[in-house]
Order: sequence, then structure tokens, then C-alpha cells
Amino acid sequence: MDLTGKLLIAMPGMGDMRFEHAVIFLCSHGAEGAMGLIVNKPAQDVRLSHLLEQLDIAPEQPARDMSVYFGGPVEGARGFVLHSPDYRSNLQSLSISDEFSMTATLDILEDIATGQGPERGLMLLGYAGWGPGQLEGEISMNGWLTADADAKLVFDMADEEKWGAALHSLGVDPLSLSASAGHA
Repeated sequence: MDLTGKLLIAMPGMGDMRFEHAVIFLCSHGAEGAMGLIVNKPAQDVRLSHLLEQLDIAPEQPARDMSVYFGGPVEGARGFVLHSPDYRSNLQSLSISDEFSMTATLDILEDIATGQGPERGLMLLGYAGWGPGQLEGEISMNGWLTADADAKLVFDMADEEKWGAALHSLGVDPLSLSASAGHA
């Protein structure tokens, strides 16, 4: 089972408040583990303009000022941009699917500041990571549902609507979910 390019949708009763109602885009998943980015939890009081200022990158006017997201609890100072595939870094971009790429090099921030960045994107600090077999275990214990990733949901929808919309994409009503796992 390869879940690269899919969404993880946190189930009620997850037990870890950092992932409550989280929608995670999986950038990679394989035998060595998984890496994903939480796409619906904006960081408090942090904007891209703040990060550009700290990195001494002078934006041209008018530069778009994106929200910065809590991408996950691992390496919280490390930045990632999940973006549309129209942008490709001169250093390195990871092509994930027809709708998604990810870049973690400084040049994407410089390009965004000059209006040369991707058409659509999310700036994230930190990531969610799982060791070999860990994510599969959490899924089997009713911790996560998986769904196809949709660029409109990830990039365009209001953050507070993403969790419910991801569930609805599976035909699941959020009110019908239980925090208990059932096993036959």
C-alpha cells in the first residue's frame, strides 16, 4: 500500500491534540516510513512576510503574504512549500502527483517574494513523520482515514472546512464518526 499523494484524515479520539481534526497531505510513504504535511492548521501569528524578514529576503511589491501552517511536530523550524506543479525549483522540487509538488529549499521563498513562485501553495513549518509500519498500525487502529487529495480542498478551501470536506469526499458524515475502533 503506497499512500503517497493521499490525504490522511484524523479520526475522533486520536489522543494527540496536535492532530485533532488534522488533514495531512502525504508527501511520501513506503517501507521506510512516511512523511506528511498538515494542511489545515495555520500557525498562530506567523505570516510569510515574517519569515522573509527573518531570512533577509526583500519582497517586491506587491508580494502575496501567505499564511504559515503548522506542518507537524517534527523539525518545527524546517520549512516546506506544498505547491502546484507549475513551479520547479532550480535546486530541488519533489513532484508528488499531477496536482502537487513540494519544495524545501530557500529559492522557492525568494521566487515567491519576487512574484515568480507557484500559482498555488502553502508554506509549512515542521512535518509529520512515521517510522516503518507505524502509519499502517495507526490506520488499522482507527486513527486515520485515507482519501484522494484534491488541490481545491488543499489550496483553496477555508482551513476550518477542510476536515469535514475531506470526510465528505469519502461519503462520511463527521457526526457519525466514533472514537472507538471496531474489529470483527
